[in-house]
Amino acid sequence: MTEAETPPETPRETPLPPSTTGERRTHDPVPPDQLQADVARLMGVLAAGGVAIAPLDVAYAILAATPEGIRRIFDAKSRSYEKPSGMFGNFAMSAALHIMTDDCHAMVREMVEQVGLPFSVVAPFREGHPLLAHVDPFVLQSSSKAGTLDMLLNAGQMHDEIARQAGDRSMPVFGSSANLSLSGSKYRLGDVDHVVRQAADVAFDYGLSQYANHQGRSSTIIDFRDFSVIRVGVRFAQLRQAFKDRFDVALKDLTP
Repeated sequence: MTEAETPPETPRETPLPPSTTGERRTHDPVPPDQLQADVARLMGVLAAGGVAIAPLDVAYAILAATPEGIRRIFDAKSRSYEKPSGMFGNFAMSAALHIMTDDCHAMVREMVEQVGLPFSVVAPFREGHPLLAHVDPFVLQSSSKAGTLDMLLNAGQMHDEIARQAGDRSMPVFGSSANLSLSGSKYRLGDVDHVVRQAADVAFDYGLSQYANHQGRSSTIIDFRDFSVIRVGVRFAQLRQAFKDRFDVALKDLTP
């Protein structure tokens, strides 16, 4: 499909209805001091080899930073190592690590800073970059594929603070949705499968994920080498329209 062609229709995302009990949502503002303290606690657990469950706007996620933690995640989720984890990042991290054209970096920046929707960037990366200097080879191997790195962006206030503190500590954080493999994302901490919840040393409950939906979708994953869509996620229709309107780029939805 060329960029001028009209992309195929994508099944409409059906959001979960708003709670009638005033349920807290992950995008409800958290006092900065509390958010920083929560993430500092989380980062301490990960640095010690542990596992954490974090509330993201796209879904609850399970994450680690060491070989011990990564193995516990894959075992708890019954996840194949053929499906790598993703890195929790921000635009600065993507600009530093991803090997892309200047135009692609500019697209990512505009999507992060102006559009504000969650998505993951897949692209070749600089394995020798100082930010990755202290990442165990096993962790990096299980979090990359064919020389590319998947980095999640714009997934909410806790995600962004995790990325910030990870950058400050030069301790990248990796993870995936907090659910059994192929079972659909979980949007409340209480809905996380017991075996997955038990794998975590610490878990944070910020309420219902902002983009909770009946399809069980999480983030959209885009391969920036050719703009193919590895996974259709939340707000995909809006993301696709933004790429078309702003950059005249048609996302190639090749998912079944």
